[in-house]
Amino acid sequence: MLNRRNFLTAAVGVAAATGLAACAKKDEGGSTSSGGDGKIVLGFSQVGSESGWRSANTDSVKAAAKEAGYNLKFSDAQQKQENQISAIRSYITQGVDVIAFSPVVVTGWDAVLKEAKAKKIPVVLTDRSVETSDESLYVTLVGSDFTDEGRRAGKILEKVLEKAGHKGAVKIAQLEGTTGAAPAIERAKGFKEVMDADHADDWKIVVSQTGDFTRAGGKQVMAAFLTSNPDINVLFAHNDDMGIGAIQAIEAAGKKPGKDILIVTIDGVKDGFIAMSEGKINAIVECNPLLGPQLMEVVKKVKDGETVERWIKTKEGDFMQDQAKAALPTRKY
Repeated sequence: MLNRRNFLTAAVGVAAATGLAACAKKDEGGSTSSGGDGKIVLGFSQVGSESGWRSANTDSVKAAAKEAGYNLKFSDAQQKQENQISAIRSYITQGVDVIAFSPVVVTGWDAVLKEAKAKKIPVVLTDRSVETSDESLYVTLVGSDFTDEGRRAGKILEKVLEKAGHKGAVKIAQLEGTTGAAPAIERAKGFKEVMDADHADDWKIVVSQTGDFTRAGGKQVMAAFLTSNPDINVLFAHNDDMGIGAIQAIEAAGKKPGKDILIVTIDGVKDGFIAMSEGKINAIVECNPLLGPQLMEVVKKVKDGETVERWIKTKEGDFMQDQAKAALPTRKY
């Protein structure tokens, strides 16, 4: 029985024999659509380029695909679900071996995933999860446990408050990630679990709004927070970039980030560690973006029909302010 690769190779040969020209489509990653050279063809749709974390994630995927010798089809959705769905449909039309994507939001994927399944193209989720009516529509998720990251942020805030000698009410401003995105939903959920279980009497989220995971969003929303709630004394930002933007707003308001307002963020990008080494961020919960090598291993197994775990989690750590200077030179993103 011909497998998908042999079938595609045979089809190309027939086209050539009949004098038909094979059209190769140039994509954003610089590769061309061939499929007849024996390489694994991977279609990857990235959510966007909204942060330093995302840029590092993209670089990791591209470098790992090149190292593995894969033919990578790459597209940037620019934070729009419709762009991702269009890219995935393009990959289905091209007959790639495997589709991988980091979904913009959690819901709304069933139709396009059913189209991929009908063409027997396996789908791998990276970084973020989705909600589907049929779990067989994707093979596995390679990424972090965002709910646990939220819990870790809550637990490390306990250490930050203790180290700062804080007494009294904890009035928290929360900068949420993109509305509907898995990390925004799950990080908020995990943090609230810690609050409800251990700090129902003394911690309160007084204001919470999305900053879309961007520095500009973090700065703009934090400025509004400080106007409406000038007594905020803790900021929990769902990523470093929003936290860094918020620092600018805090300083513009005449307050000291890391002192007047204690700050906990998630990701662990180099700029976050620089801010932490300067005393402006108190703690960072790491979310590792360097998923490329793990993804390529999974893609090979999936292409070969091997069974893989339903969720392949990344290894991560937590960092306090006094660890920042020592850790900074080792940060790879």
